[in-house]
Amino acid sequence: MIKREVKEERAIILDFLPNGYPFDRRPMHMKTAIAQALGKEHFILLELVPKKGIFLQPYEEVYMGEGKRDKIHHIIGKISSDKLTQTAKLELENLIKDLVKNNQQRFVNFFNKSQPINTRRHQIELLPGIGKKHMWQIIEEREKKPFENFEDIKKRVKLMPDPEGIVIKRILMEMANEDKYKLFVDV
Repeated sequence: MIKREVKEERAIILDFLPNGYPFDRRPMHMKTAIAQALGKEHFILLELVPKKGIFLQPYEEVYMGEGKRDKIHHIIGKISSDKLTQTAKLELENLIKDLVKNNQQRFVNFFNKSQPINTRRHQIELLPGIGKKHMWQIIEEREKKPFENFEDIKKRVKLMPDPEGIVIKRILMEMANEDKYKLFVDV
């Protein structure tokens, strides 16, 4: 399997530290503002440096792809979820909820198109709270007709826990590196 380099074009600010990290021991004039952000497409946690004089707000969307950037000077790199500030940690779950809700079709497509990982395990089983019984129900229902939205999944799969909540939990698990398999978070 070839590992591809994934790049985010847009990110959403989780926290903005205009004076850098408080634990940074350098003199004030050497510190730079730092923003912790979540990549909008691949859910990559990033550390960004805004341009001089730019003040970023939580939930603000910024462009950081190739070409001219209006607010971001450069990307320091990826960060792990345990390096997030307390504010960023508090905002993270709400932001993921919004992204999942606003991109519902992407996640419903996962239920419609997921495949076996190997002879013993299926991608659907990687979702929290989903065992073999639910997996087979999902597969049988999607063969009859693809799912249209989260509500459709809930209606057609008996005793299905909240599919939207399950996806959100899985994304948070992947960010915390709780599983070697990645369904939604690219690393």
